[in-house]
Formats: sequence, structure tokens, C-alpha cells
Amino acid sequence: MAGQQKLKAPGSKNKIELFSGTYFGACTLGGIIACGPTHTSVTPLDLVKCRRQVDPKIYTSNLSAWSSIYRAEGIRGVFFGWSPTFIGYSFQGAGKYGFYEVFKYFYGDRWFPNTNKTVVYLAASASAEFLADIALCPWEAIKVRMQTTLPPYAHNLREGWSKVVAQEGISGLYKGLYPLWGRQIPYTMVKFATFEEAVAQIYRTLGKPKESYNALQQTGVSFLGGYIAGIGCAVVSHPADVMVSKLNSDRKAGESAAAAMSRIYGNIGFAGLWNGLGVRIVMIGTLTAFQWLIYDSFKVYLGLPTTGGH
Repeated sequence: MAGQQKLKAPGSKNKIELFSGTYFGACTLGGIIACGPTHTSVTPLDLVKCRRQVDPKIYTSNLSAWSSIYRAEGIRGVFFGWSPTFIGYSFQGAGKYGFYEVFKYFYGDRWFPNTNKTVVYLAASASAEFLADIALCPWEAIKVRMQTTLPPYAHNLREGWSKVVAQEGISGLYKGLYPLWGRQIPYTMVKFATFEEAVAQIYRTLGKPKESYNALQQTGVSFLGGYIAGIGCAVVSHPADVMVSKLNSDRKAGESAAAAMSRIYGNIGFAGLWNGLGVRIVMIGTLTAFQWLIYDSFKVYLGLPTTGGH
């Protein structure tokens, strides 16, 4: 993977030195912009998905769910849980994209320059997500509790944080960390490695090098590659996503994570791990596509090259 330093953004000169501290800082900011707002925008889908994972019979369809929630609570109810979503996934986006660029550079260019690119993508994304999830976990715990309990465990982020800490201490905010890693690390490995490979394959299919296309065309490739990656992400991580929802809403006091997961699996079975998959494919496919579009558009705006395809 040597030689990445020669990459140029389409139609511009680099204003930021590649792989400098400023570059990695810019990528971190790009991750915040890409993840925080996009995850928040699909809160209505996430709300219904989480509730149907915990109780498959609660709604007959997504449309009936939104209609029922809107009639009872208005638009605020449809976007219930948006604040921990926005904060949590902004932190996660910072770590996911920022650390991915750091680890990809060090693993691929500095420490193991002759390593297969796909191995580098997988290792870099797994390392980045491991750290990003530590920042995400408290906010995800509050979000899931708010969204999956009726009446709600808490009506806002501040109330949710206070209740968890008062009842369980700070450790209560991290009781879903292991299943979160189990969900998010495979998800991110697929997200980044599939994206990088999909983008490279798109350019090979088009028959011309990436540098011969303008910024709009390159970000269009990023969007398509992101959607392809998103579908794989949804499928690979869905069973763990169901378990995270169940664990945060149904774990008994003093119960270990392993015991809780064993009990929950005994109740729902293998089929139950796939509740809500269709909704999640639509949600994650769209989400991932727009995240890569926003992230690479931000990089182009700063005079940096888009991700992948080299």
C-alpha cells in the first residue's frame, strides 16, 4: 500500500498534507459530520426496529407503527431518542473514520507495507471500531432503554443518564459493551473492506483510473460503493443488533452478560435473531451510502482525495 502520499483530490491541489495530524483531524471531523446527522435522520426507522426486535407483535407494520406513534405523541414521538443517537453516533463517527485512517496508514504504509490490502482494511476498521464503541456505548444504552420500553424508561437524555447512574452506577452505561463490540466490529469490518473493494471494482469496470473522473463522479462512486457495503453490514451484524436491544431492555440486575444472552436466546431462538432485518437493510444501506457520500464530499471540499479506488 505504499505510495498513497501521491494521491490528489480531483481538480485541486492538496491544502492539507496527507497523513499529517491535520489530515487525521480532518478525517475525524468528517466522521462526525457523516455519522451524527445521518443516524439521527433515521431515528424513526431505528425506533420501530428496536421495538419490533424486543416485541415482534407490538406493531403489524412499520407504517402502522409510525401512524400509531404520531397519533399518540406527534412528531416528537416519531423521533424519540434522537438526542442520545446524535451525540453517541457523532462520537462513534469520529472514532470510526478518524482511527480507521490512522490505522490504515500505519498498518498498510508504515508497519506492514507488503500486507494484502483487504487484510489492512479489515484490521484497521476492527481496531478503529473497538475504540469508537467505547465512546458510543453509554449513549447507545440510554437510547435503547428509551426506545424499547413502554412507558419509556426515560423521556429525555438527561433523565435517562441520571436514572442509569443512580440505579447501577457508571458501569450500567457499559453493560452492553461486549454485544456492542459483537455487533459493530464485524459491521465496520464489512463496511470499510467491502466499500474499498466495491469502489476499486467499480473503477475497474468503468475502465479508467479514478483520477480521470471529476469530483462529482468520484463521490457518486462513493455513494454506490457505500450502498453495496451497507447491505452486507446489515446482514452480518443483525443478530448482534437484536441481542443488544434485548440485553439493554431485558437484562436482570446482577446477571452476567453471558447468562443474559443465553437466557434471551432460549426465549427467542435463532429465528428471533433476525426480527426486523428487512427494515435494517433499508436503513443501513441508505445510511452507509450517505455516510460515504458526505465523508468523501467533505474530504474533496478540503482538497483531499476520496476514499478507495487506488
